[in-house]
Amino acid sequence: MGPVSMPGPTRRQWLARQASLAALATLGSHVGAATAASPAATSAAASAAGSGASGPAAPLVRRIPSSGEAIPLVGLGTWITFNVGNDTRARDACAEVVRAFFANGGRLIDSSPMYGSSQPVIGHALARLGHPSALFSAEKVWIGDGASGPAQMEASRAHWGVPRFDLMQVHNLLSWETHLPRLLAMKAQGHLRYVGITTSEGRRHAEIERVMKTQPIDFVQFTYNPVDREVEQRLLPLAAERRIAVLVNRPFREGELLRALQRHKLPGWAAEIGCDGWAQAVLKFIVSHPAVTCAIPATSQVAHVVQNLHAARGPMPDAALRARIAADVAALA
Repeated sequence: MGPVSMPGPTRRQWLARQASLAALATLGSHVGAATAASPAATSAAASAAGSGASGPAAPLVRRIPSSGEAIPLVGLGTWITFNVGNDTRARDACAEVVRAFFANGGRLIDSSPMYGSSQPVIGHALARLGHPSALFSAEKVWIGDGASGPAQMEASRAHWGVPRFDLMQVHNLLSWETHLPRLLAMKAQGHLRYVGITTSEGRRHAEIERVMKTQPIDFVQFTYNPVDREVEQRLLPLAAERRIAVLVNRPFREGELLRALQRHKLPGWAAEIGCDGWAQAVLKFIVSHPAVTCAIPATSQVAHVVQNLHAARGPMPDAALRARIAADVAALA
């Protein structure tokens, strides 16, 4: 997205510009407690500014512990929102969401065979965009018959139209004892770059913990937001200890959390961290945790994907403000 000619910068452009300058000056230290605890959290704005790039400031990134590769703090989920079947207009609308996602610095897109037509819809979008090189593809294997895993993963790859997936995850730990050794072997052979496991809605945390402690996984995915905070007790600290990247699903409880919050005016602290909506406030709470690598909100609207990615820019809440956000959201939601 190129710059738009106008008499003066909008509030969003001003905030993004200030975030970029701050990132250049401090190399990401302005993310507060999260960055202090995780030096790998930095901003891609420095490289963009250094190359003379124009447009939105690049989003803040955090590094994958097992490799050091940096990915933006906000990605794109596709549960429900991309399950549009063969509706041409809806598929094209999803493609525009993906276009805006990449134009605003996004990289990681997450899907699953469980998500209906989401996989071919992603493939449609990527083909329309010429298969952007920035893509970080995160997919899942989700089948009880372990022997059928390879065929399902190949079907997923064909839907996306990619040569290989960056990350393959065992969805909801289904038959993980069979799938995970195969995924690790595929990684060793160069057919995958990263291996992970997932759960959602607070389920299977004890089993997730056991796998995290005993298996050489690169990623774990679970639910986390200012209301669903159980993972703060054991799973997030364990991920940091074991150097496992964390993807956060259902940041808005599939919209339920935002619908409850939008009945209320944003508190004064929102302006302190550059938020002009509840979605950004919730996402900033999530990604400012030092163990979180990337949150993956799902949306079918271009305006929302731009707003979500804005949460990966500018100042982040420190520990005290994180506590206040959690208290306020719990009281209002």
